[in-house]
Amino acid sequence: MIISKKNRREICKYLFHEGVLYAKKDYNLAKHPKLDVSNLEVIKLMQSFKSKEYVRETFSWQHYYWYLTNDGIEYLRTFLNLPSEVVPNTLKKSNKPPSRPFGSGPPGDRPRGPPRYEGDRPRFGDRDGYRGGPRGAPGDFAGEKGGAPAEFQPSFRPVLGDMERDFL
Repeated sequence: MIISKKNRREICKYLFHEGVLYAKKDYNLAKHPKLDVSNLEVIKLMQSFKSKEYVRETFSWQHYYWYLTNDGIEYLRTFLNLPSEVVPNTLKKSNKPPSRPFGSGPPGDRPRGPPRYEGDRPRFGDRDGYRGGPRGAPGDFAGEKGGAPAEFQPSFRPVLGDMERDFL
């Protein structure tokens, strides 16, 4: 398949700018969702780039994903006549500072949301007393939070049917 120079340039520009490219595994798709190029042309060019190790390919859920490698960045810089200061978006640092510096709070602490209840509103809504209700006597399972009584000894034996009992 021969890809026109205009389409090849458009695919390369998008790949260099973003650093990544995807395409659905549909060879009959008329147009790629992000580019004004047929989906088949994108897939075939990326297969060529993969064989030259310009991109790394991942396939998941009927979609191809291509990630630009360092060799690919150098090749596209020469192909698109770009200076070395221009880098793909995947290599750019984020301008947004982190919301909270790492390790600024007590160990194991993480940001908490608003309280789940306010004022007289019950804490668990319609599940009043599900876990926090009064406990009954130790043998009474209805109100006890714990588990089985201490004297409970489970045994795991196969249940014998009528035919097996006759042989014993």
